[in-house]
Amino acid sequence: MYHFSRKHELYSMQWADKVDLSKFIIAAAPYGGPIALMRDDSKLQKSQITTKPIIYVFNAVGAEISAIRWNSGRVLKLAWSNCEDLLCIQNDGSVLVYDIFGSFKRTFSLGQEAKDVKIVECQVFSSSQGTGIAVLTSSYRFFVINNVEDPRIRRLAEVPGLNKPPSCWTMINQDRQSRALVARDNEIYLLDHGGQCEQQFPRVSGEVVAYVEMAASFNTRHIALFTSNGLLWIGSADLQKVYCEFNTKSPTRPQQLVWCGTGAVVGYWKNILLMVGLDKDWVKYSYDTPIHMVAEVDGLRIIGHESQEFLQKVPKVVEDICKIGSMAPGAMLFEASRLFQNGSQQADEYIHMIREKLNYAVEQCIEAAGREWEPNVQKQMLKAASFGKCFLTDYRPEVFYNMCQMLRVLNAVRDYKVSIPLTYMQLQNLTLDVLIDRLVVRRQYCLAIRICNYLRMPEAEGASRILAHWACYKVQQTNIEDEQIARAISQKLGDTPGVSYSEIANRAIECGRTELAIRLLDYEAKAAEQVPLLMKMKRDQLALTKAIESGDTDLVYTVLLHLQDTMPHGEFLMAIRNMDAAHSLYIQYCRDTNKNILQDIHYQEDNFFDGANCKVIDSYEEETMEARFGCLTSAQENFTKGKYEWAAKQTEEQIKLLRYQRRLEEEFSRAYLDLSLHETMRKLIAEGNTKVVEQMRKEFKVPDRRFWWLKVIAFSESGDFIELEKFSKSKKSPIGYEPFVEECMKQGNQTEAQKYLTRVSPEHRVQCYVRVGHLDQAAEIAFQQQSEDDLNYILSKCTNTNRGLIEKIQGMKSQMTSK
Repeated sequence: MYHFSRKHELYSMQWADKVDLSKFIIAAAPYGGPIALMRDDSKLQKSQITTKPIIYVFNAVGAEISAIRWNSGRVLKLAWSNCEDLLCIQNDGSVLVYDIFGSFKRTFSLGQEAKDVKIVECQVFSSSQGTGIAVLTSSYRFFVINNVEDPRIRRLAEVPGLNKPPSCWTMINQDRQSRALVARDNEIYLLDHGGQCEQQFPRVSGEVVAYVEMAASFNTRHIALFTSNGLLWIGSADLQKVYCEFNTKSPTRPQQLVWCGTGAVVGYWKNILLMVGLDKDWVKYSYDTPIHMVAEVDGLRIIGHESQEFLQKVPKVVEDICKIGSMAPGAMLFEASRLFQNGSQQADEYIHMIREKLNYAVEQCIEAAGREWEPNVQKQMLKAASFGKCFLTDYRPEVFYNMCQMLRVLNAVRDYKVSIPLTYMQLQNLTLDVLIDRLVVRRQYCLAIRICNYLRMPEAEGASRILAHWACYKVQQTNIEDEQIARAISQKLGDTPGVSYSEIANRAIECGRTELAIRLLDYEAKAAEQVPLLMKMKRDQLALTKAIESGDTDLVYTVLLHLQDTMPHGEFLMAIRNMDAAHSLYIQYCRDTNKNILQDIHYQEDNFFDGANCKVIDSYEEETMEARFGCLTSAQENFTKGKYEWAAKQTEEQIKLLRYQRRLEEEFSRAYLDLSLHETMRKLIAEGNTKVVEQMRKEFKVPDRRFWWLKVIAFSESGDFIELEKFSKSKKSPIGYEPFVEECMKQGNQTEAQKYLTRVSPEHRVQCYVRVGHLDQAAEIAFQQQSEDDLNYILSKCTNTNRGLIEKIQGMKSQMTSK
């Protein structure tokens, strides 16, 4: 079956008559990408090579974007990555990466062997992981990296007996692995990085002396082989299926052998381009000047001196509609629409003829509109689809609406000023997000934002992200003053969600514009983004101020520790002394982590009180008593210097207590250290060492009231109620007898508590009787004292079992009221 092909001009090239493609190494990116040219010294005589070569980068219309003066090694191949980075591959295995504006990005190596023995051939391919590079060294070994963004070198299996360059080879993808298909004369081998080398046996009619050229399709599912006797073999990538064999009758190897989509293979010889379909249908084109072909997913770009063209098999849907005499539903609807626009009643007859297939006809016209390059033809197809929709009651318009949107986007990027000649199918493969990224890379910010807004993309993914890229580009413009750039960025971005001023400021730092970066950081709302960049610019004081203003202690600590590491200690302390928040946080940090520095700070600032406190705290961490005494003595001296007399006296008392406790431990072989004076005496009382307690009382001048409380608690807790009673009778209690009742009751001893009730002072007697549980006697005492408050207190302690007492108290209250 014969399939039609079509070729239409994309652009007239601006480089017309200025560039002789035959004298250049050429690299053109797919998906309407840029074109790189570099003088091919191998095609010039030595006398003609007078200067270092220049790599020129053009857009698809032939307008120069940038120029790179080459000062490195010999370039073996130029190629473009999936991200439209220019890969310059040298024969020593070095790969230099540039953006489309000629800015150097990075470099990496293809391995030691490539460096030592040099590369003789190289291919760049698309892998499942990204853009890959495969090289053949002069020792006839293959090495591959599958992703230039993460260059990991793998060595492929070796071809048996290969002692000269293979007659041809290419890379294919099978099972998500990159494999090399290598021809050694009439033998073909499949190599992988697992060490497998399998000979392949394509079913070729006739004898093959040598395979001299091969090409994988854009999706690497199909392969084309060209033999030395002019036979073009087309089949599946595994070489098991034969689509067709075509005798080109050409004894010479084509300059290029490239797939046109997946439906045809195109060979280029000087002045002749031959296109062969899978059904042996063919067409030949003549060219007077050299050309370069670029494979696309749905066709082929042909780059020439004067123009750039697009060659493809006519899409079936377009053929169905446009073929003369076609009865396809889409063709009938298209004709009906044309007749309707001309006012002919025949339009109704055509609609009736396809009434049952009208929905399909509309779909055909919509799809055909997407496959057309000219806007006028697109409009005619869409008008036909719109006309057909009017006769459908349940048609969902999303497909029509989406196609209209996509065509508007495509026509915008195809414009001469933008020059990205994408087809609808290519855009589907590429995705809108990637197209937006490519517009941003080309600095087409305005168009990118308009497309995002037109498609109603989320701010964070669309306009905000593009504005951030625009701002990063803006800071690179060295001919504009910092203030002017900062103001322009602020006015354009404002508080746009998703835009980080810190990222823009970081870009300014990379460009050496620190003052601009500082101005931009003033617009950054997040201190956590501001501060690290200020430190990066060595604006530490400003960074500390911003961190303090944020109220984020972690951020303040980050700056403080950075300053501590980068400044002399004395200067650092002087820098933070007048910043109360920073100073306090640093003191707290030192208190937790470095007591020596803390002591130094207090010493330098004559802060005797805090310095003494540090010594007191340190004393508890010392392992020997003498060291503890030393710390406390130092603390006492500091308190004295600072005229903190009370604190100095207390420290002196603590030293005396520690010495006393040490003697007690030596005498009684029990633990007393670090107990308070109160706890020490209480423990001694409980142990029956009353004489020692009396000595301590005198030596430490324990007040009478405190001493009585101490003994009451100690005797009660130890259960020595006999000694407690004796003590109560030793002399009149300076604390009264309520504590005796209370402490006995705490130990659950009501009997002992009752012994002291009569000795309790009248004003506390009611509470004590209630505490012991004698509510009746408490009521009588309250009545005698005529205290209504006490009677109410007793009532609050009564329960339902005390009904008689409740009535009695109510009666008492009544009597008191009647008086």
